[in-house]
Amino acid sequence: MSFIGEGIRRREDRRFITGRGRYVDNIAFHGLTHGAVLRSPHPHARILSIDTSAAEASPGVLIVLTGEDWMREAGGDLPTIAPVNFLDGRPMNEASRPVLAYPIVKHVGDMVAFVVAETRAQALDAVDLIEVDYEELPAVASTAASLEDGAPLVHEQFGTNEIFDFSLGNREAVDAAFAKAAHITELDVVQNRITANAMEPRVYVGDYSVGREEYTLYSSTQIPHLVKSWLAEHSLRIPEHQLRVVAPDVGGGFGPRNTHYGEEVIVLWASAKLGRPVKCLTTRSESLQSDAHGRDHVTTCAMALDAEGRILGLRADTIASLGAYMTAFGPSIPAHYYPRVMSGLYPVPAIHCRVRGAYSHTVPVEAYRGAGRPEGVYVLERLLENAAREMGIDTLEIRRRNLLATEDFPFTTALGITYDCADPAGLYDKLLAMTDYEAWRKTQAETLDDEERIGIGFAGFIDCCGAPSKAAKAIGRRIGGYDTAQVRLHPTGKVTLFCGTHSHGQGHETSFCQIAADQLQIPLEDVILVEGDTGRVAEGLGTWGSRSMFLMGPAISEGTRRVLVKMRRLVAHILSVNMDEVLYENGIFRVEGKNRTMTFKEVVREAYTGHHTPEDFEIGLDETVFYDPKDRNYPSGAQMAVVKVNTRTGQVKLVEFCAVDDCGRVINPMIVEGQLHGGVAQGIGQALMEECTYDADTSQLVAGSFMDYAMPRADDLPPIRFASQETLNPTNVLGVKGSGESGSIGAPAAVANAVVDALWDKGVREIHMPMTAAKVWHAIQAGEAK
Repeated sequence: MSFIGEGIRRREDRRFITGRGRYVDNIAFHGLTHGAVLRSPHPHARILSIDTSAAEASPGVLIVLTGEDWMREAGGDLPTIAPVNFLDGRPMNEASRPVLAYPIVKHVGDMVAFVVAETRAQALDAVDLIEVDYEELPAVASTAASLEDGAPLVHEQFGTNEIFDFSLGNREAVDAAFAKAAHITELDVVQNRITANAMEPRVYVGDYSVGREEYTLYSSTQIPHLVKSWLAEHSLRIPEHQLRVVAPDVGGGFGPRNTHYGEEVIVLWASAKLGRPVKCLTTRSESLQSDAHGRDHVTTCAMALDAEGRILGLRADTIASLGAYMTAFGPSIPAHYYPRVMSGLYPVPAIHCRVRGAYSHTVPVEAYRGAGRPEGVYVLERLLENAAREMGIDTLEIRRRNLLATEDFPFTTALGITYDCADPAGLYDKLLAMTDYEAWRKTQAETLDDEERIGIGFAGFIDCCGAPSKAAKAIGRRIGGYDTAQVRLHPTGKVTLFCGTHSHGQGHETSFCQIAADQLQIPLEDVILVEGDTGRVAEGLGTWGSRSMFLMGPAISEGTRRVLVKMRRLVAHILSVNMDEVLYENGIFRVEGKNRTMTFKEVVREAYTGHHTPEDFEIGLDETVFYDPKDRNYPSGAQMAVVKVNTRTGQVKLVEFCAVDDCGRVINPMIVEGQLHGGVAQGIGQALMEECTYDADTSQLVAGSFMDYAMPRADDLPPIRFASQETLNPTNVLGVKGSGESGSIGAPAAVANAVVDALWDKGVREIHMPMTAAKVWHAIQAGEAK
């Protein structure tokens, strides 16, 4: 039986498309109560007083909790686990996100009070009755302005909005490269602030058992085990062995659900006070003003090249907004994930990247699909694109001239990352095989004077993700990089996998079971997966950063190997032969050269009866693997976008998109393609339409609903063409790499390059994302005016 590499349809989809998914909001609880949050309408204000009397007297209201109550009774906060210190060793200016803000609110949407009532409608009505007297304070929402002299301070105790000042690379080597360059390209680029808008809004139920003194949290999170640890150690501060966190079916994560939220804490706190379960469901508008945002960089960057267009050096100076408070992984994303991909598919000899983290009166920033890597690739590929144009070199040709060759691997970049394997030229060969690049260039030349312009853009990358525990420690992360798999064979021969990862759209129930079924050589339907329940899965770090298959694939493989070794030993004992004589194939154990066999189920049964086992044989077949990878994993890819730009209206229409991805061995090509398709769509959304817009004067969140926050729809996307390239990862037994973020890493740069390509002759050199029709039109007018 062979399942690895097969495009098996996702088993979990049947329950999703028939409305039988088990999301938090679907779970029934006896005596359920409903909570609602009062959120700050101000970006920065002092709470002078809160009058909750009218709310408390409102029909159905059971309790009203405020920040003052929290500080008096519990007082924990939401942790940061990835700090970034100043280069001189000073700790970063760390301000954790409060559960309930008091006495100062620091962004629109900050949690101020929590009402619990018999029904959701009663809770929402009561929230409107709470009277808060605010003293409004000056605020800053602009990333660039947040570090200017005189900018309003988010946290006065630091005397600055600067969180850290960090850099990677060799400044002297970069200066030397620029000094000898034949050509220098300079750019100012912006990474627009965006958010995930997962299909399922955030929802939580806290259930405290008075008799057993146990807390259970049902949460739409990506990281149930980490949330459990944070509740115990940081926020609620309750014994961990009295706490269970369950993340059932979750309708999307994308990074913003990779942190700890105040609602997770407060539903448990309220449930313990009331002795009844408490639910809190966020609305779409609440999500936009409270779910963690992503990206938000302003960068000045430059690239040095020789006369033939080969890259000599790259430098970047970035201010990265982290919002009003720290999130779990927030600081490390611009400091550690962003610079490390700036070499891309090229042997860039010298790189220096300075990153300053900054507070602003905005929603806190966390990982968003790609988490730093789209930002780094954008800097690299936008600079290379403009350099080609300025030097009169075809944009594809300049990339060809700079590509690493397969024999260059393993390759250590100027920032100290050693790429294990890749085939950059092969990526572009496959990319061009899916399209007719020369025909597009011919069409572009023929329509140069027309109202509608053609633009072609490329972007390539080598990703860097899935740090092992020691590498995580080296960058200051307060958690490891391992994950766990338990392979349990039941007495009937059926198998359950208990995995520390979490699926919120990745198809783990299919691909993980494919690996186990393949290794054990049993029917796929004999294997099921359990994830997302800290009461059933011993430990794990969840799903984020393209790590799940990279860690869980080898972990499952090792667990099944251990089980089979034990089974072979048992067979050898029963049949009175040496263990090395026992072979296993197609569900049958047989003795080499002899007509003596045992079926898989027969051996499993013997392992659980204990009737014929060796003296030192442990009853049962149940193996747990804590798997820590030997190295990071390095997926790679190349993408091409073709756009039509209407020069009269500024409207951008994407007409073709091709992507080639190398995620090592592909376990299920259908699932990998689905992951890439979703990632590309999100990258296109960032490039053309998505933005968490704040008013420059008032620091109010303008994009407070889907009326103002645009996401790509089906007719915004052309049919997206995909191909896979399998360069096997040499550091794990399956040869797998990550795939979940690849689509989003290159897409923003590819689309931006295509738009600039279409408008280069009109003087357009850069259009800050999102490249809306209005922005493109203004860029055309400004370019022509020059």
